[in-house]
Amino acid sequence: MEHARRGFRAMGSPCELRLYARDAAAAARALDLAEAEIARLEAKYTRYRDDSETTRINRGAGDARGVEVDAETAALLDYAAVAHAESDGLFDITSGVLRRVWRFDRGTLPDPGDVAALLPLIGWHRVSWRRPRLVLPTRGMEIDFGGVVKEYAVDTVVELCRREGVAHGLVDLGGDIGVIGPHPDGSPWRVGIRDPWNAERAAAVLAMADGGLATSGDYERCIEIDGRRYGHILDPRDGWPVRSLVSVSVRAPRCIVAGTAATTALLRGREGGPPWLAGLGLPHLTIDRDGTIGGTLE
Repeated sequence: MEHARRGFRAMGSPCELRLYARDAAAAARALDLAEAEIARLEAKYTRYRDDSETTRINRGAGDARGVEVDAETAALLDYAAVAHAESDGLFDITSGVLRRVWRFDRGTLPDPGDVAALLPLIGWHRVSWRRPRLVLPTRGMEIDFGGVVKEYAVDTVVELCRREGVAHGLVDLGGDIGVIGPHPDGSPWRVGIRDPWNAERAAAVLAMADGGLATSGDYERCIEIDGRRYGHILDPRDGWPVRSLVSVSVRAPRCIVAGTAATTALLRGREGGPPWLAGLGLPHLTIDRDGTIGGTLE
């Protein structure tokens, strides 16, 4: 059996595919198809391209007629609606407008008045979604698929590889993980959870033979002012970064579920996040600001 490995950059992150296939040709085909699928999804849902589906949707904000979307986008919007409801409104794909004032490359905090001015543009409950038509009622509102599309891409690539006959492999898109099956000898993949304070070190190493894993943390994009770290996970209720847990990792049958749950738990905080995950039966690992590791993942 041929073991093939490919690294590349996509969706703003370093990515790696590791697959076992029957021969070199089959491995190369699976890798090519997987990389092409990731590129397709990035081009379709990025907010940085004028011709993306996300940009097309957002251009229609304020138009009472709304826009019609295709079946794939409709499925993502259905998922976003469920995630919003299940998270009590904390997971909200309309909150991306906050990036207009939160610029983590500048090293300064936004004016509180500027943050508050954006809050009327945030809220999935303001959106009208009736397949296949989406209406963003207020000019300036936006949909941002950034919180789901990378994890969705992981799941899509896992299924693509399976259709190509790959029974053993690992998909890693910037730390969002999908496992197709164990190594051919039955041993699990060893997956590291990044130390929030040291990118070169793993805070924990997990054994995985299937399913998805995703981590949400405040350390990927952040600024530090007067010894306080302000991360990029923003609370849609007030527009400000979460202040409690530093990192939450969740394991689920699908990576998109793991990612949504991890972000929601981070937003729920130290007191609310872990019990909520436990109630859903999702194995998880949390890292507190003092470095304490907790949870049920092993």
